[in-house]
Amino acid sequence: MPRIAIIGAAHPHVDYVLDELARADRGGFELVGVQDSDRAVAEKHAGRFGVPAYDRAEDLLAEGIDIAVIAGVYGTRGADVIAALRAGAHVLADKPLCTSLVELAQIEAEAASSGRTVNLLLEKRGYPETLAALAVVEAGELGDIVGITTSGPHKLNRAQRPDWFFDRAQYGGILSDLAVHDLDAALLFAPADEGVIRGAVSAPLDGAAGFACYGAATLTTPTTVISAEVSWLTPQASDVHGDYRLRLVGTRGTAEVFWARGRVEVTTQDRPVRLLDLPAGQRPAEEALDAFAAGRAPAVSTAVSLAATRLALLAQESADQGGAVLTWTRSADDVVPTVPTP
Repeated sequence: MPRIAIIGAAHPHVDYVLDELARADRGGFELVGVQDSDRAVAEKHAGRFGVPAYDRAEDLLAEGIDIAVIAGVYGTRGADVIAALRAGAHVLADKPLCTSLVELAQIEAEAASSGRTVNLLLEKRGYPETLAALAVVEAGELGDIVGITTSGPHKLNRAQRPDWFFDRAQYGGILSDLAVHDLDAALLFAPADEGVIRGAVSAPLDGAAGFACYGAATLTTPTTVISAEVSWLTPQASDVHGDYRLRLVGTRGTAEVFWARGRVEVTTQDRPVRLLDLPAGQRPAEEALDAFAAGRAPAVSTAVSLAATRLALLAQESADQGGAVLTWTRSADDVVPTVPTP
C-alpha cells in the first residue's frame, strides 16, 4: 500500500488530496502524516485523519514515503519538491510547483536521476467543459486551431489571505501562480514543443509592494497565438469566484468555453451555434491517485508538469523584465517512472 504524506498544507488546495483520501470508495493509501511550518495548520489536517503532525519536512520524509503531496507556502515548494525526490518519493503538487527557473532546473534534474514522477494538479484538464471542447477539436470540427484566448479572474478575498501571500519572495508572482492553468489548457487544445512568450503585469495592490492584481501572457507557437489574462479583480458581488473562460479560434469554427457557467458553445462553417452536452468530469486529484493506486504514472506527466511550470515562470520573468520576449522549449524527454506497487 503506497505511503502518502502531506509536505506543506498552507494552501486550501491541499483539500484536493485530503478530500479524495477521505472518500468512502477511496482505498489503497496509507496517510503517514501532515507537515507544515505552522503547527496549528499541520495539526488541523492531521487531526482529521488521526495521523501525526510534523514540524519539519525531513522528519516526515524519513518515514519512508512513496508519494509526497506539496501544498505549502509557494516560496518553500521548490525546496520541498527537491527534498521529496531525494527521499525517493513521487511528487503530487499544487501549483505553483516552484517560484524560480533555477529551482525548476533542479527539480527536473532530480526527477531524472531519481526516476520519480513530478505531477502537477492541473485541474482544468479534467473539467467537463474542457473534455467536451477537446472532443470537438480532436474530431476536427474546428479545423486547425490558430488562436486561443483565456481569462482567469479571481476574487482576492484579501482579509482571508495570509501575510505570505502578499510577500513577493514567498508568492512568486501572479503569472507564475495563476497563468499556469490556462497556458497548460491552451497547449492541450493546440500542442506545441516551442514558442516565444511575453508577460506583463499591472495594478499593484495598495499596501502590498510588488503584488500585482492583473497580468497577461502571450505565447506564440509555430501554429497558434495564445493569450492568457489573469487577475485578482473579480468584483466581490460576483456570483462566482472567477468567471473563467477560454475561446478557441479554428480555420473551420470557434468554441467558447465557460468553465464557471458549465457551458460550451460551438459554431462551425456548417452548423450554427450549439451547446455541447457535458461528460462527467474528474475531481482535481482523482486521476493521479487512481494512477498511483494502480501502479502506473498519472496522465499529467512529469514532462507536462515541467513544461507548464516553465511557461508560467518565463511569463513572470518576462513581466519582471518589462515585457522581454523569451524563448520556451518543452522538455523533450519524459521521466520513465518507477511507480509504487499497489
